[in-house]
Amino acid sequence: MKALDLFKDLFRHMEWADAAVWRAVLSSPAAASDERIKTWLHHIHMVQHAFIDVWREQSHSANAGSDLALTELPEWGGQFHQLAVTHLQSLTEEDLDRPLVMPWAKYLTKHLGRDPDVTTKGETVLQVAAHSTYHRGQVNARLRELGSEPPLVDYIAWIWFGKPAADWGEATWGSRASRP
Repeated sequence: MKALDLFKDLFRHMEWADAAVWRAVLSSPAAASDERIKTWLHHIHMVQHAFIDVWREQSHSANAGSDLALTELPEWGGQFHQLAVTHLQSLTEEDLDRPLVMPWAKYLTKHLGRDPDVTTKGETVLQVAAHSTYHRGQVNARLRELGSEPPLVDYIAWIWFGKPAADWGEATWGSRASRP
């Protein structure tokens, strides 16, 4: 399997998993009113948007999405996924190997104690999927703490289920639920 094909699958999985977590959160009154969950979900989508903006050579605000209510965040997250599908379709295997200096990398120098190494575009694509997985895990742990059953969103489970499309639900997303 080529890296680009794997990344496309990872991003399809990421959207499916994001949607499953959102359905679980919004179906639980305790979770839907939990500030920690809102903070994590905002952070997931803010980082997703930050990377897609860099990949598309557009500006990004560090405060992006901070003014959105919890019920508005899923649509914003869904917008990332639509952009990501289009962007990944435009890439070649060679594009993945190209160096990509992240605009915020220089801010890590103090934290790392040295300048960060330059990443490739492919490494940043993998980072978005890994980062989203990490924080979805935090949300799922919090769902359990609040008495809800978190959704099974492992990559291998997505494969076992037949690689289904994301189901964003009906309440907030309207036509997104029927998007392939």
